[in-house]
Amino acid sequence: MLQSMFFLFICLIIFTIGDVLGVATKAKLSSVFVALMIFLVGFLTGVLPKDIINQAMLSDIARWSSGFIVFHMGTMINMRELAREWRTVMMSLTAMAIAILSIVIIIPFIGKQAAVVSIPIINGGIVATQIMTTTALDNGLGLAAALGAIIYAVQKFVGTPPASLFGLREAKLILKEYREKGMSESSVLSKDNPKEAQKPLLYERLGLGKYFTPFTCLGVTAFFAWLSYYLQWASKAMGVQISYSIWALILGAVIGQIGIVPPKILEKGNSAGLLNMAIFAGIIPSLAMIEVGDLMTLLFQTVTIFAAVLIGTFLLVYFLPLWKIVGSRNLAVGISMAQLLGFPATYLISNEIATAVAENDEEREIILKRIMPAYVIAGFASVTTLSIVIAGICTNFLH
Repeated sequence: MLQSMFFLFICLIIFTIGDVLGVATKAKLSSVFVALMIFLVGFLTGVLPKDIINQAMLSDIARWSSGFIVFHMGTMINMRELAREWRTVMMSLTAMAIAILSIVIIIPFIGKQAAVVSIPIINGGIVATQIMTTTALDNGLGLAAALGAIIYAVQKFVGTPPASLFGLREAKLILKEYREKGMSESSVLSKDNPKEAQKPLLYERLGLGKYFTPFTCLGVTAFFAWLSYYLQWASKAMGVQISYSIWALILGAVIGQIGIVPPKILEKGNSAGLLNMAIFAGIIPSLAMIEVGDLMTLLFQTVTIFAAVLIGTFLLVYFLPLWKIVGSRNLAVGISMAQLLGFPATYLISNEIATAVAENDEEREIILKRIMPAYVIAGFASVTTLSIVIAGICTNFLH
C-alpha cells in the first residue's frame, strides 16, 4: 500500500503541474499536453514505471468511471438550447463529417487502425479518447492507442489558432456593422432568441432535491451505468452490438430531459472531479506502449491526420458554400474547429476574441452574444455528445 500511495501521489502531481501551467498561461499551454508529455518522457527514459497507473490503483476506477461520466454528460444535454441553435448544430455535424471523410481518405498513408482510433478523438474529447485507447489496448493495438493519446494532447494546439483568427474576423465584421449603421444591441442580436425562464425540473417540483446527496447521485449514476452495459450485452445477443457509451448517453439525455435527476448529476454529487481524473488516468497506459523507434511513425501519422482535417475543412467549409448553413464563412470555420477544442476552451476563446476587439462593455457583450453561443454549443454538440456515439460505433472496427 505504501508504494501504491506513492505512485498515486506522483500521478496527481503530474496532473497538477499540467493544470498549474495551463492556468498560468491562460490555457495557451494545454494542461493535458503538459501532463501527457511528462508521462511520455518519463516512460521513454525509464524514470516512471510503465505500469504506474496500475500501481497507483487507478486502472479499475478508470475502467468503470467511463459509464458514469457518459451518463453524467447525457444529463447536461439541453434539447431546447440545441433546437434554438439548430444551424450551429448542423454546421458542427457537417464539420464532423468532413473530418471523418478527410481521415478516411488518408487511410492508405496512416493505416486503418490509426484512422479508426483517431476519428472519434478528432470529433471529441477525453471520453471518446478513453473509449478508443482502452478498446485499442484491449485488442493489442498499442501503437494505435498511443496515437489516440497524442492526437488528444495536440488537438487544442491545432484548433485554437483558426478558431481565434476567424472569430476575430467575425467580431470585427459584427462591430463594423454595429458602428456604421448605429444598430442597437437587440438588432445586432436579432438571430438570438430571448432566454426562456428557467422552470423547476420534475425532481424539484416533487420536492426531491434534498434527497440527491452525494451517495444518492452516485447510486443513481451507477444504476444507469450498469444498465448501459446490460443493454450493450442484450443488443449483442440480438446480433446488433450497440456500445455501452451510446446507451449511457441516451439514458442520460432522456432521464435529464424528463427532469427525474439533476443536470450534471456528478457535479451535484461532488464527484465529477475525481471521476474525470480517473478518465484521464485511463489514457496514460497507452503512452507506455511507445518506444523511441515509434516516435517518427507517430509524428508522421499525427501531422498527416491534422493536415488532412484542416485542408478538408477549409476546402469544403470556407471555399465551398457549406458556410451558408450559418451565413458566415468566418463563423463556420470557428464552429468547425470547436470539435478540436470543447469546453472550456470554446468559452475562453470567445472571451479572448471579445476582449481583443471591443472598445467598451457594450461592444464586448454584442460580440459575446453572437460568437459564444455558436462556439460553445458547437463544442457541446460534437465533443460532449456526438463524439461518444461515434466512438461507440468505431470500437466495432478495432480488431
